[in-house]
Amino acid sequence: MEITETKEWWKESVVYQIYPRSFQDSNGDGIGDIRGIIERLPYLKDLGINVIWLCPVYKSPMDDGGYDISDYYEIDPMFGTMSDMDELIEKAEKLGIKILMDLVVNHTSDEHEWFEKAIADPKSKYRDYYIFREGVNGNPPNNWRSYFGGSAWEAVPGEENMFYLHAFSKKQPDLNWENIVVRNECIQMINWWLEKGLGGFRIDAILNLKKRIEYGTFPADGEDGLVFIGHWILNQPGIEEWLKEIDERTFKKHNAFTVAEADVPEERLSEYIGENGHFRMVFDFSYTDIDTPETGEWFKNSEWTVKELKEKIITNELVTQRNGWGAKYLENHDQPRSINKYLPQEYQDDRSKKMLGMLFMMLHGTPFIYQGQEIGMSNTQMESIDDYNDIATHDQYHRAILSGMSSEEALEGMYRRSRDNSRTPMQWNNQKNAGFSDSNEIWLKTNPNYLDINVEQEQTDDNSVLNFYKKLIHLRSDSSKYKEVAVYGELLPVESSDEVIAYKRKTDDAELLIIVNFSDSENRLCIEGTYEQVLANVALPEMVENVLEIPAYTGAVFSRVLEVD
Repeated sequence: MEITETKEWWKESVVYQIYPRSFQDSNGDGIGDIRGIIERLPYLKDLGINVIWLCPVYKSPMDDGGYDISDYYEIDPMFGTMSDMDELIEKAEKLGIKILMDLVVNHTSDEHEWFEKAIADPKSKYRDYYIFREGVNGNPPNNWRSYFGGSAWEAVPGEENMFYLHAFSKKQPDLNWENIVVRNECIQMINWWLEKGLGGFRIDAILNLKKRIEYGTFPADGEDGLVFIGHWILNQPGIEEWLKEIDERTFKKHNAFTVAEADVPEERLSEYIGENGHFRMVFDFSYTDIDTPETGEWFKNSEWTVKELKEKIITNELVTQRNGWGAKYLENHDQPRSINKYLPQEYQDDRSKKMLGMLFMMLHGTPFIYQGQEIGMSNTQMESIDDYNDIATHDQYHRAILSGMSSEEALEGMYRRSRDNSRTPMQWNNQKNAGFSDSNEIWLKTNPNYLDINVEQEQTDDNSVLNFYKKLIHLRSDSSKYKEVAVYGELLPVESSDEVIAYKRKTDDAELLIIVNFSDSENRLCIEGTYEQVLANVALPEMVENVLEIPAYTGAVFSRVLEVD
């Protein structure tokens, strides 16, 4: 099947995700801020990226890292001012970098003015901005479990037998999208930000907007007697009407970059990411969640094989390119560090980090690099559950204890999968707090390995992970002769052994061959045709009679020119 691509700026982008609290502290309070990001713009320009995705900087009580928004039109003082935000947008634009923000409209904070008014007066118009239901004899309407654990219903203070719905934390009440006034409020806010000069949004939890509220006690799927809420609120019929409305009234008017957190079945994918889809692209979770059980109990390790990983990646690639455009990533603020997830401890070295980078950067779609990934940052071992800040980590720890695990076993699960693994401060140098902050007290501990893994050290090492990422990014840049095929080339899988992930990227006149040996032993691949080597993470042996001996944990890109009939 021939794939033809319409050229768009967001397809040619390389996105760098920033978790602002952990990126750079400019005022010595131990918390990263917008001015810190401004200070680091030259670094990001030199890296070669052209889009920054900022995790939430809106005004927030920070119950869930800023995803609990109390004012969509204000910057939280922790991060700076609206003037700082305007300056960031302007200075980034001058460097050819666009800014994306998180868009969180499934819920607000319980400290948002709308919710406070809804609670204060049951007859207020704001009561219909959220989802309130009467309980059953003083108990919640049903036994849904929130994504963060515990009941998804919270009793309304001072009201008998009345509850509000929260799919996430109890401090994140869900908005009622059935109310057209709520939809209009959100659409007005989106346009306000786009008119300020934003390039677009990463859209959080968007498939939860439509709810199918049912009373009853449903069969429990865990020791807590509760059941996963997603069966009733994820991708429910009718949500597509709202998504179309949002796109037509906001994103399309501004040619905005939109990437959604949306797990969509294949038969409906074109509605979401096709030429006239609701979004420009969506994230795929199939391979990044390969190590977690379907129940969401990530404190339990789920075993996987390279063959399974390969099948998930290739399947997703083929499905996505048939239907539209994809967003590719190894890490984000909700994931542990990729080197710990995908590699055995004894092979978590620079060689493997480069291999992982090559595997994902050469896929079909727009690559997203999470802060610190480009220098090979890793998970950090916390001594106590009290050292973790993340609300989901505390919930998983207590569920692990409830399941019968010892505290040591539960902590091991947190080390493996906690979201705080990716939220430790960015490692800039080997000085105090890794150069992140001058403060004597910072919001989350640095990883002790910053003495060896940091930007300053890697900038001066030609063979560093950082400089390898620069080379990978350059392959997609305007000055690269490989740009057309690296960005728009159709992905075609190449037959190989179970432990080798190999594929081609192909246009009418050029072809790239990407080979990744995802194992601790040498593998062979028979290669048809004559290629020249473009990039590899280690020196490769000479090819003999079209057979390439691929060393352990090796990744390589080859190219050839095709004759056009």
